[in-house]
Amino acid sequence: MAGNSQRRGRRLTPKAGAPKGSGGKNRDALAGRGRTLPADERPWHKGYSGTEKLPQRTAWKQDKERRAAAEEGRAPKIGQPGTKDTTWGKGGGRGVPAGRGTAGRGGKPTGRTGPRVAPGRKSNPSKDSPELLVGRNPVLEALRAQVPATALYTAQGIDMDDRVNEIIRTAADRGIANLEISRNELDRMTGGVLHQGVGLQVPPFAYELFEDMVAASLEQQAPLLVALDGVTDPRNLGAVIRSAAAFGAQGVFVPERRAAGITATAWRTSAGAAARVPVAQVTNLTRSLKACRDAGFMVVGLDADGETDLYDLEAAVGPLVVVVGSEGRGLSRLVGETCDLTVSIPMISEVESLNASVAAAVTLAEVARRRSVEL
Repeated sequence: MAGNSQRRGRRLTPKAGAPKGSGGKNRDALAGRGRTLPADERPWHKGYSGTEKLPQRTAWKQDKERRAAAEEGRAPKIGQPGTKDTTWGKGGGRGVPAGRGTAGRGGKPTGRTGPRVAPGRKSNPSKDSPELLVGRNPVLEALRAQVPATALYTAQGIDMDDRVNEIIRTAADRGIANLEISRNELDRMTGGVLHQGVGLQVPPFAYELFEDMVAASLEQQAPLLVALDGVTDPRNLGAVIRSAAAFGAQGVFVPERRAAGITATAWRTSAGAAARVPVAQVTNLTRSLKACRDAGFMVVGLDADGETDLYDLEAAVGPLVVVVGSEGRGLSRLVGETCDLTVSIPMISEVESLNASVAAAVTLAEVARRRSVEL
């Protein structure tokens, strides 16, 4: 009986495998990535020596290395910012003539300008880029509060209710361009966030100066401020701002680092209250709380194991700063030690803790109730 070697169409040559050392079928995935940038060209590395603006995180890394080197008696292993050109097409950068850009495949110029980014790594959007505020209530509140805006986007075929009519009329009165686009395009611009058919392009949020906010609060009959310790969810920040507006707080302040700032998401969650309540960013939260104490405020931190029951908080009628901890760990150690006292919210045993924004709302409501009775 004939074997397979006698069948028709049999292979007469060995099957070719993947070329050795080429990466096989995935070798094309590496094409066009270019070389990995050295440490002195990476903006996020402590060895960065580029000419672009030094990122805050990189500056912190370099400062940390300097302190460690000083303690160990050695030279710091850091870069020298400003000594190496790390831009596309500005001249001096890897032999590229000014204004020519860099060469891509086949030596063709790419026409790129500005800071270089490592291959395969996306650059973060600039903090100075405009935000898109969405939702009928947030957009209407922002327009009523004269928040600076550059454009209004409305979806084609939008349901024209009273809020939409006022939005379009107010935008027209202020000279803001109204751009009618498809709903799919608005979905793309908002990243799938519920926009209710309207979007307002606003410039970066203008934070209040912390010192001015404290001074303005002390001019009120019942000074009340809210501080957030490491709250990273912008929705929680927006909800706290909304509660602060509802219960009479004169301002909210947050750390600049490792905390949420006022983004379009925070604007939306605040339902426009961010246009009425001053919000400040501080470099050092602990130092700012101490400044509040020196100004005559009582600093109260919310803690599940707090020493004082919220309903026994007699200090609520005086100048008060309510400190809300982060979503996971609560108050940080230094902030907790800076507080004059810690307050707990009475709850049944089956519930461990409340969301940061909910805890803030409950506390501010109790403070407002006490003040309405005793002031």
